[in-house]
Amino acid sequence: MKTIAVIGAGPGLGLSIAKRFGSEQFNVALIARNKEKVSAMVEELKGLNIESKYYLADLRNLEQLKKALDDAKADFNNIDVLEFSPYPGPKSFIPTLDVTAENMTEQINYFLLPAIEAVQSVLPGMQKKGAGAILFTTGISAMHPIPQLGNAGIVMAGLRNYATNLHNILKEQSIYVGHLSIGTLIEKGTEGDPDLIADMWYNQYATQPYFEAVYPTKN
Repeated sequence: MKTIAVIGAGPGLGLSIAKRFGSEQFNVALIARNKEKVSAMVEELKGLNIESKYYLADLRNLEQLKKALDDAKADFNNIDVLEFSPYPGPKSFIPTLDVTAENMTEQINYFLLPAIEAVQSVLPGMQKKGAGAILFTTGISAMHPIPQLGNAGIVMAGLRNYATNLHNILKEQSIYVGHLSIGTLIEKGTEGDPDLIADMWYNQYATQPYFEAVYPTKN
């Protein structure tokens, strides 16, 4: 069986992604810092006959993140798909004119550096196997600057740049790198329902028709 590692896993999108990939016979490794939330997610997945384990890590602590991924690789033999979607919440967003070196550093430490660390952890195994996928989930400010999201937009745009370069290099090694930019609030029963986003992510992974997409799609 293949294994997906969901970084920044929570009861919204992270759980939906775990369920969607799990329904396709994936094992699931959930990585986050809140033990109560991820342990409950594992129990829910177990009820769906999806094999899963959780690993605790504060993403700002790169050593914790590396250990979590190393432990997941040891438990499941390998990580075939890495999905990166931490969400610090709207309270962390700073308008452009209020961005400082200090609050910019906080976003970098929470979002950008963990993404790089995670890739460096799983990529050698994918390269050895000659297969794998790395999936980056961002907000819409990764693609369209929004002044109210000044600090987040800088980091997400940087992550998109990194993902684009990875895609262009690793496609020659049969490793898929994809990017999905979310342009709506993630909430059950709306167009931003996490189950719908997870379904789009799985289809993008499975068919690999393009590098990136925006959700919801616009006609």
